Amino acid sequence: MKTNSYVYGQWIDGVGTPAQVKHALSGEVISHVDSTGIDFAKVVEHSKQVAGPILRNMTLHERADALKALGLYLLERKAHYYEISHKSGATKVDGWVDIEGGIGTMLSYSSMVRRELPNETFIVEGDVEALSKNGTFVGQHILTAKPGLSLHINAFNFPCWGMLEKIAPSILAGVPVIVKPATVTAYLTHAMVQDIIASGLLPEGSLQLICGATGNLLEQLDEQDVVTFTGSAVTGKMLKQHPNIVEKNIPFNMEADSLNCSILGETVTEDSPEFDLFIKEVAREMTMKAGQKCTAIRRTIVPSSKIEAVQAALIARLQKVTIGDPSAEGVKMGALVGLKQRDDVRSQVAKLAQTCDVVFGGNDAKFDVIGADASVGAFYPPTLLRCNSPLTQAGPHEIEAFGPVTTLMPYASIDEAITIAKLGKGSLVASVVSFDPVEIKNLVLNAAAFHGRVLVLNRDCAKESTGHGSPLASLVHGGPGRAGGGEELGGLRAIKHYMQRTAIQGSPSTLMAITNEYVKGAKTVSYDKHPFRKYFEDLSIGESLTTHKRTVTEADIVNFGCLSGDHFYAHFDETAVKDSFFGKRVAHGYFIISAAAGMFVDPAKGPVIANYGLENLRFIEPVGIGDTIQVTITVKRKIKKAKRPDDIKATGVVVWNVEVCNQHEELVALYDILTLVERQEP
Repeated sequence: MKTNSYVYGQWIDGVGTPAQVKHALSGEVISHVDSTGIDFAKVVEHSKQVAGPILRNMTLHERADALKALGLYLLERKAHYYEISHKSGATKVDGWVDIEGGIGTMLSYSSMVRRELPNETFIVEGDVEALSKNGTFVGQHILTAKPGLSLHINAFNFPCWGMLEKIAPSILAGVPVIVKPATVTAYLTHAMVQDIIASGLLPEGSLQLICGATGNLLEQLDEQDVVTFTGSAVTGKMLKQHPNIVEKNIPFNMEADSLNCSILGETVTEDSPEFDLFIKEVAREMTMKAGQKCTAIRRTIVPSSKIEAVQAALIARLQKVTIGDPSAEGVKMGALVGLKQRDDVRSQVAKLAQTCDVVFGGNDAKFDVIGADASVGAFYPPTLLRCNSPLTQAGPHEIEAFGPVTTLMPYASIDEAITIAKLGKGSLVASVVSFDPVEIKNLVLNAAAFHGRVLVLNRDCAKESTGHGSPLASLVHGGPGRAGGGEELGGLRAIKHYMQRTAIQGSPSTLMAITNEYVKGAKTVSYDKHPFRKYFEDLSIGESLTTHKRTVTEADIVNFGCLSGDHFYAHFDETAVKDSFFGKRVAHGYFIISAAAGMFVDPAKGPVIANYGLENLRFIEPVGIGDTIQVTITVKRKIKKAKRPDDIKATGVVVWNVEVCNQHEELVALYDILTLVERQEP
């Protein structure tokens, strides 16, 4: 079959000599890949001129809705992707991580945006900063979509997840994508992109696919574009130094393969749950996807006193791993992605064996293969090496066999374990297996700077832990040094990576007009009609209501104390309070905001359906008996919500800025309330 490219609105076959891609299990040719003849300048123009303007005009929620629909669409077709994934030597579990893990990540980002960000084309970030004495000059940061594209150059090991976890934040940011998958597994990426294009759920040009070489593509990019790379550190460094990327300071995010480690705590005994958890985790990371994971455990660091026990336990567990065709019953580990990859692993193991002992598996190992022919498939056995002098032997800290391979290393003290971990010069992830909090804290805080993520695994979290090698949408994926020095995922951070952060300075009213958010000191408007009597679309940012006044009495304090059960001395003990911070009896803070609600709420049935929440509450000045309060509420922000099929009414969330002042016009309480408000429009 042809694994062709989708560019400038059409599927394009290459016109050169295609690269042959072979089945990882049988060795038969299953795909031809060639991008010769593609006009890469036209590819870039299509992204920027066709898709870019459409995406930037869509709100964040509209982009998120499109991705949600796409994710559900792909889930309906997942069986097809599993069939294709089998050709790469992946087991069903391997495929699940790649296929459903990728789709799940995209759906997570969609949910994150609809839950945490406003329904705007831009993002307002952080608080308003006062830049002048009287508050007439203020500043705030906003993020806007770059009018460029993002080029994603992906590794072979996760042809679906690697694509989806990058395109989701990019499209949510309003930036179209060009995906360049690794040739050896491009056929699976191609199958998924075929369905994405056929769905019509994304604007044309939002996603273009290049299967094959990228030619002069990098030379077509400019300062508004972003490049992300996943793969080997050598290739990443070469691309990062491309003259055009350097000349135009094009953002380049690199996530490179690294020598990740797992450390068994010194306090762990052989009969503790943590010992078994450690053995299972190391073995799992060795065999999942046949060790072809950028997060796999390459260095297994254990106390000197337990290295023999760990070695024996790992060998016992690895001996039970059945290798072969993943569709055959009982097979736990499939093949490497291809013969070239198998040869590369053999070469790297041979280099490691110059300074390490091969204690299980290795290049000369004899092993059985179920349901396939070991002479034609890209099979390689789980391999355990041992380096007895990790502080003086550089090999295990510099050479990576990208397959089912790990190296055991002993340490004499926790400080030595930390030193050994650092010798990897930066990794994507480290794990610490221990139940001792002092030991855990020491290991984590002293090694954290060298790792992008640290998993602490013990009996408390084992049942629900996602494991050493699983990046998550809400947490950063990346690492310093050898790992590339970049970051992916990490919740909203990933979306912001594709946007430009700009500091906006001006008057409060100017900032309010730009951001669609009320800024203290901005001009407000008031109407005769109570704002709670208005529908969502009729309310305007900066619309304000100032209530009547209310004097706080001793009866208010006593009644609220009896109702709430809060009899704190500051509210009731006249003698004790005289020598306190307050100097006099004061009202409960929660009485103040309760009283405030009674002052600004319109009690009749209307468009306001419910109080949706309260945020950023601060009590600023105490309110005593005889003080008089008054409330001002102002429409701060509006978030239009999409009407779901089971919703009775179309709604939106209105965020109100609430200020409670005393008779001296001093602020006594400040907070935001959120109300669910009916929309008249469908």
